[in-house]
Parts: sequence; structure tokens; C-alpha cells
Amino acid sequence: MARARARTRTTVSPDVAARAVADIGLYAELHLHLGGAILPNILFAHMQRDGHALMKRYSTYERFERFFTRRRSGLADYLKMHALVERLQRPADQHMFYFVTRLVRGAFLFDNLAYMELRHTPYNRTDAALDMRGRIGQMRSVVQAISAAASAQPQYPLVLRQILCMHSALPREVNEAICELAIEMSGEHEPMAGYNGGVVALDLAGPNEPYAERIDEFVTLFRRAKSRSSGSLKTTAHVFETRAGCFPKLLPYLDRIGHGIQIPLRYPKLLSRLARDGQCLEVCPTTYLRTGTLRDYTELRPVFAKCRAEGVPIAICTDNGGLHNVRLPGEYENLLVRDVIGMEELGECLRASFRHAFAWKGPPPDPLRRVTIPR
Repeated sequence: MARARARTRTTVSPDVAARAVADIGLYAELHLHLGGAILPNILFAHMQRDGHALMKRYSTYERFERFFTRRRSGLADYLKMHALVERLQRPADQHMFYFVTRLVRGAFLFDNLAYMELRHTPYNRTDAALDMRGRIGQMRSVVQAISAAASAQPQYPLVLRQILCMHSALPREVNEAICELAIEMSGEHEPMAGYNGGVVALDLAGPNEPYAERIDEFVTLFRRAKSRSSGSLKTTAHVFETRAGCFPKLLPYLDRIGHGIQIPLRYPKLLSRLARDGQCLEVCPTTYLRTGTLRDYTELRPVFAKCRAEGVPIAICTDNGGLHNVRLPGEYENLLVRDVIGMEELGECLRASFRHAFAWKGPPPDPLRRVTIPR
């Protein structure tokens, strides 16, 4: 832990960082899970070093990559990979520096990212040997460990912020603690030079099945977050991703909608409300193929067409870029080459991702002119 702290002392002025990403970055990633963001080669190297039990079954990188990135039978099966990575990232104070510094480096150098919102459930990275209260007490240190790692490499001036996820499979007491932690930490230390990784939003993730019987509980927590934070804490939620996850009762409390593709596909009458409220959809194309929600990228054509017609913005995201082995530029390319979107729509989605980012200051970065300059 002392070594990790020592490596975070080099700082860079936020103004310098902003100028750097404005000159270089092209993409903003608004929906990325820490559990699915880490590339298979990074995970494999970590597991090899620690002699993880999975190495007996997947002794070569190629075998592990096929296992980790394959298509799943449904959302519940898909989320098992999150649980696997969460176990590898415990305890956070020992392992988070390794994962987050490599994530930032790759995102800046290879993905051309200027901005990233990284979401996670902090409780799931606490010491599983502790009781509930002990684990809740460790959550702040998980968030701080991610912030320290995000601030440790000023040579990669990516703007990174955290979104804390409540989880549908966790007890109410834990979700209340996550909500309270997000309220307390929203905007914390933001003026400090070199500080990165601040908390900007509260999310709801996890399996769809528990949503229905707990919807009033989740509404209460989102309402609390909005009222107690005085606008400093934003909100988003995994909703309208699958047919089993459609809950209009949550929509009034959200600044953005995690996925939301079932709205244009099955509930298009809701689009005018989204447009009126300025809510943006976080669309993650490859996720829907890996979970079996859709069969092909082309099934997203009506999602983009109907949202554009109604004035509902879309930010294209990866959700789990490492788990899919598809990085953010690849998500745009997959839609473009299949005529799901054209160049004009691509530019609109790029602009929307910066306009609806929870902590991006000012206009989109200069490189966007390469895509959005009038013809």
C-alpha cells in the first residue's frame, strides 16, 4: 500500500490535462464497468503471477481469451464474468493500482479516449471474510484506491470519473450505504491539482429479476441521491436493456439511461418524454449480442432511427470492452460498416457523449472537427 501511495505523488494541473485531451482525444466512454473493462491479456498476466486456480483449466492465453470473451446464454450468465473479475480485484488496496493504471494507459494510448466514466459496486471489492458492516466500512477505501490509481500517470491525461453502482442482488442496507457514500463523495477533492477519479454519479446494476419487487426501494434511493446532493451527484440506471428490465417508474429520477434500447423497440411512446427531459441513452452494441438480447448489430437500426427522429441523444459505449474484446472505436466501426448509422449520425453520437458526460467541462475536444466539420 505504501508503494502505491508513493507512486501517486506526481501531479499535473487540471488545465494542462484538459488541454492535452482536447488536442488528442476523440472519444468519451460513458458506460464502462470495472469488472468488464480489463483486457483478457491483463487479467491473464495477473492470474499467472498469482497462480490462480483457473490457470489449471486455461493454461494458455488463447484458451483463457476464448473462455472470457465468448457469447453467454443470457444476462445472468454474462454477469458471472463480472463476479470473476471482482474476486481478482480484492483486496482493492493491493490490486486496484495494477488494473486501473493499465486501463488508463490503454484507453489513452490505443483507444483515443479523452474522458471515461468507470462504474463499479465498491462492496463487491471489499474483504469477503468480513461481515456486512465491516465490508461497508471498507467501501470508501475502494473508491480512494481507484482515485489514486487514476491520478498516478500524468503522462496519460485522461479525465476519469467514478460511478458507484447499487446492485439488485445486494441487501437494502448495502445499497443504502452505497447511495450515502456516493452522496458524500460526489465532487470531493475536485479542486485539487492532479486529482482524478472523483465520484460523479449513482447507478443501479445487477440481474433484472429482483427489480420488480424492489422498485419502490430503488426509487427511494434515487430520490434521496437527487435531493441530498443538491445536483452534484448525477444518476443513471441499467433499465430497459432486456424485456425483463422495463421499469418506467425509475425514469423520472435518471439523468441518463443505461442501455434503454427497449424503449424505442417496444415503448416508443416514452421517447417524447426522454427528449423533453434531455435524457441520453447509453447504448452498448456488443453487449446485446453477447447476452442474446439481440442477434445482430443491424437490429439496432430502429433504435438509432427512432431516437433520432424524436430528438433523443445516444452515446455509444462498450459496457465491458475487455470482456467483449471490442474497444470503443470498434463499437463505432461495427455500427458504421453495417449501415446501422452513417457518418452524420456517428458525429452526433460523438458529440452527445461529451455533451452528456457528467464531468466534461466545456465543448467537445478539437479532434471532433475531423468528423463533424460541415461538408
